[in-house]
Amino acid sequence: MTEAAVGTEALCRGRLRQSPADFQVREQLGFEPGAGGEHLWLHIRKIGWNTMDVALALAKLTRLPVRNVGYSGLKDRHAVTDQWFSLHLPGKPDPDLSALPEGIELLQAERHNRKLNRGTHRSNAFRLVVRDLCGQTELLDQALERIRQQGVANYFGEQRFGRDDNNFRRAAAWLRGEGEAPRKNALRGMWLSAVRSRLFNEVLAERERVGVWNALVEGDVLQPEGSRGLFLADDEPQAAERIAAGEVHPTAPLPGIGGMASSRACAELEARVLAPYQDLIEALCREGVEASRRATRLPVTALEWQRDGDALILSFSLPAGAFATTVLANFLDWTEHVADRQ
Repeated sequence: MTEAAVGTEALCRGRLRQSPADFQVREQLGFEPGAGGEHLWLHIRKIGWNTMDVALALAKLTRLPVRNVGYSGLKDRHAVTDQWFSLHLPGKPDPDLSALPEGIELLQAERHNRKLNRGTHRSNAFRLVVRDLCGQTELLDQALERIRQQGVANYFGEQRFGRDDNNFRRAAAWLRGEGEAPRKNALRGMWLSAVRSRLFNEVLAERERVGVWNALVEGDVLQPEGSRGLFLADDEPQAAERIAAGEVHPTAPLPGIGGMASSRACAELEARVLAPYQDLIEALCREGVEASRRATRLPVTALEWQRDGDALILSFSLPAGAFATTVLANFLDWTEHVADRQ
């Protein structure tokens, strides 16, 4: 069972992921791979597989080390997902991929001049079906229209923290010297990300509680829509107006070493929220994690919905790194089929 967004009570209840087809995701690169090169990019549709297991299957089938298999984003197992992978094949012909395991379908293959790295894709397009919908359904259109116009608070979804919060709990214990260290680099990165994501969520929750998750706070660090760049609100006389227009977004910290820091009221808010976690922040710095920031507002583009009996069918697009469940949490409390937590 999920929790509604901070400070709200879910309007509706329903069931999510009752079958893989109820949760469909299409990775959108924002460009077309091609023009040749030593990397073979594969557009794959997978059902019943998580991303890392597909990478391992491709490595085994092509007799490549798994480090030669690239992918941009992690996708859940219990879904129908279209995403890209790459194989590094310098001086080698295209491998025979006719024996892909059941549940992995090759949609397209293109030679490209570079490896597919994490975070390369621009966005994800979702088509979700919520079944057995009940509750205050008469208010649903209004709530969804507000999301279409205003976006939502940009929380990391519960997937980031592992099943039963396990990634965060184990990571916090390790960083505090109270638990086992991760045995693989991939697990280390996942754990560190879980801790930073939790700290970001704590700051965002406080901004939402006081009503400024999508409004200017003195000393804010801002991010232009569609960009990873950052700039200080103090350097922009029209900062409040640009936030209101959706041109730029406030940000909250992903703690670590260095990075652009907020000031004044924003810095005070962040320091107050993060004070109980200073031991974790110091440990992140010892691990060499670089600080960054993430927008506190998530635009939800191309949002459309329709009702089919007691089912709600939703489609929308989100930038890479955002979570569909974060959108749902603004109006829906749901149960779901056992889903993969990466």
